[in-house]
Amino acid sequence: MDLFQTIMFPFNWFVSIIMVGFHEGLSGIGLPPASGWTWTLSIIGLVLVIRAALIPVFVKQIKAQRGMQLLQPDLKKLQDKYKGKKDPLSRQAMGQEQMALYKTHGTNPFSACLPLLIQMPFFFALFTVLSGISTARDQGKGIGAMSHDQVIQFDDSTIFGAPLSATLLHNPEGNPTAVTILTIVMILAMTASQFITQKQIMAKNMSEEAMASPFMRQQKMMLYLLPIVFGVGGINFPIGVLIYWTTTNLWTMGQQFFVIRRMPTPGSPAARALAERRAAKGLPPLPQGSKKADADAAAAAAVAHAHSQRVQPQRKNRKKKR
Repeated sequence: MDLFQTIMFPFNWFVSIIMVGFHEGLSGIGLPPASGWTWTLSIIGLVLVIRAALIPVFVKQIKAQRGMQLLQPDLKKLQDKYKGKKDPLSRQAMGQEQMALYKTHGTNPFSACLPLLIQMPFFFALFTVLSGISTARDQGKGIGAMSHDQVIQFDDSTIFGAPLSATLLHNPEGNPTAVTILTIVMILAMTASQFITQKQIMAKNMSEEAMASPFMRQQKMMLYLLPIVFGVGGINFPIGVLIYWTTTNLWTMGQQFFVIRRMPTPGSPAARALAERRAAKGLPPLPQGSKKADADAAAAAAVAHAHSQRVQPQRKNRKKKR
């Protein structure tokens, strides 16, 4: 067993245990154990478990994204201050002041990518499990927590005539036309949902200062780069993995839509839209709190959405004038 397999071993077991647990539960309520739809729902259940466990990380991501947007004016001033200074002392001083800005705003660029990075081991684990189904069947053994009988059930299961373990480039037993059509549709759904998720942040939840910042140029690059990477890589993904990633993208899209609508970044188009909706209802405008309070409010909205609870915006307590 090489180093990568050693690292992925517990993730492979975790992914397969969750899938088997949902499969047993769905079979217990009457769904056919060998049906592709039963295994598809098991994969969707895996997404729900992982994303629910990542709610605290998503809260940190919302705070980090809000903080990164709010510090852009200060970051621009810092860059102007050291513009044209290439000596080591100036670069060191700029780096120290930049880290101080991140600390003041309670954010850093790494935090904004944290949920994606944490999900990657589970994504690779699912890819490993589904890709090894046919091999495990031929060798007469299980894979992870899946027994040999469950491996056979999964390998024989199909949706719309396409096996869940088939890929666009590797389809030993399934209907070639069904596999090709379903794989292409799932790749398009996966890349489109990922693009829309990032686009809604840039189009609705960024202030004018953030839109004009270097951070925005990086965001634009990632907006087009990530869907291309996943789209090209999707031709090697089993259909079950494409279902997993599309489902998790839809979860993220729903979370961000709620947060953007209810707790937008100050100065963003979403914030102006919220003010207009409140004015149309005869409600007073929301008070503008501190940068930290705004970030905490967005985080609270994320948690509320995850637990399907309605959260009302809270006014800050004001001291009475004597």
